[in-house]
Amino acid sequence: SAHAIDLEKGQLSTLDSVALSPSGSVVHGRYGELPADAVAGTPLEYLALLRMAAEGAAGLAKVSKQQGTLLVYGASQANGFAAVQLAVSEGHAVVGVVDAQHSCHADMVEYVKAMIPEPGTAVAEEYAMAKKNFADLVSSVSTGNEGLSCYDAKECLEDFKANLLAYAEKYPDTMPAAVDASKMKFLGMEKDKDQFRANMEAYLAQFPPGSPPMDKQQLETYFTSEQYEIFRTKFWEQTSSVISGDESHFFSPPHIVQDLMKTPEKKSDSLQDLAAFPKIPFSFTTVNNFYPAGTEQAAGGPVVGAIISVTPNLKTAAEAVNKAKTLREKAEALQFLTTAQKDAFRAASSVVAMAKEAGAPVITVGGTLPGFETAEPTDADVQTALSAMAIQDDGTTKLDYFVQAYRAGDFPFYADYAVHRATEVLAGPRQIVVTK
Repeated sequence: SAHAIDLEKGQLSTLDSVALSPSGSVVHGRYGELPADAVAGTPLEYLALLRMAAEGAAGLAKVSKQQGTLLVYGASQANGFAAVQLAVSEGHAVVGVVDAQHSCHADMVEYVKAMIPEPGTAVAEEYAMAKKNFADLVSSVSTGNEGLSCYDAKECLEDFKANLLAYAEKYPDTMPAAVDASKMKFLGMEKDKDQFRANMEAYLAQFPPGSPPMDKQQLETYFTSEQYEIFRTKFWEQTSSVISGDESHFFSPPHIVQDLMKTPEKKSDSLQDLAAFPKIPFSFTTVNNFYPAGTEQAAGGPVVGAIISVTPNLKTAAEAVNKAKTLREKAEALQFLTTAQKDAFRAASSVVAMAKEAGAPVITVGGTLPGFETAEPTDADVQTALSAMAIQDDGTTKLDYFVQAYRAGDFPFYADYAVHRATEVLAGPRQIVVTK
């Protein structure tokens, strides 16, 4: 048999358990005998979490069938984790919020994020507490607009000129190399001074030469966007030379700029053919604004709903606020909550606010919250969860769990230790299951 932990009673759960009968059938403590064909490829430990998985399926069934962006609070809880994975399998873009019980485990946040394909993502509860940041994130995922504007050729050129003038002032060609003066100052003992001077030439050879004088007015007049584009292509040529091992020629960017101002060059045919640039990944041209093909973020679609996994901290905070009638009383109620309870309320409120703004339903799973609809698992939801848990021939599943199993059949005291681990403050992110 396999048992989940009843956190309220602090003992092994008899309802969230599964056992093999003498006839070989699989009997669940809550749902009775399970169909043999439905559990043939499902680990026994997973079946102990069937109720939580069915809650996730029930929550997902309550939101719109239209594909879009789904928000999930408690994305690492057993029911929220199921909702995230089932939503992904149905083509939704998911924005998950890992509550504070597990957000302190950086790896768990990354695991949840890795299970959500782009444009969806997962963030820690602490991120969702900042409502503006979370709203911008949801908007970016749902619309595909990352808020990044295309660069402007004039802006790129002005930044380059400013940096070049600062470089020419910092490292003039009157210095033996483009290196800080402190590097050439002798700070050793007098007996080593001659050796220091003798090695200085070899030491400075590793640095580029200083910059020739740069006149700001001439730079503004003669160094145009076209010349800047030509200047950039010389770096491509230099890169090829470095890769091939040919470093025999002199290469100094400030001197190249000076030569281009004295004798302007014309763009080659390859540079004029701007249509060729999208074929070059991780490269850009300052004279044509575009993002390389295939780098655009896909839109997740409109927000279709929010699923809230009711955690103990969130339940306590929501009930305390709901009992208060006036705004002052609500503020006082929040003031007397623990930091963890207040943070849970703030993060969940951000999720709820985004769903309400989109006119989408807010569904709670694993408990009730005042003013929100609760999804209770039906037989269809149980079948959906069983189907998602089944391991396919290629070894994949729609629904995975991070399980920590305690084999109490070998060592009976493991059952008590498992209960202790599951009920301690900030229990780990794995779902604890006891087998006998």
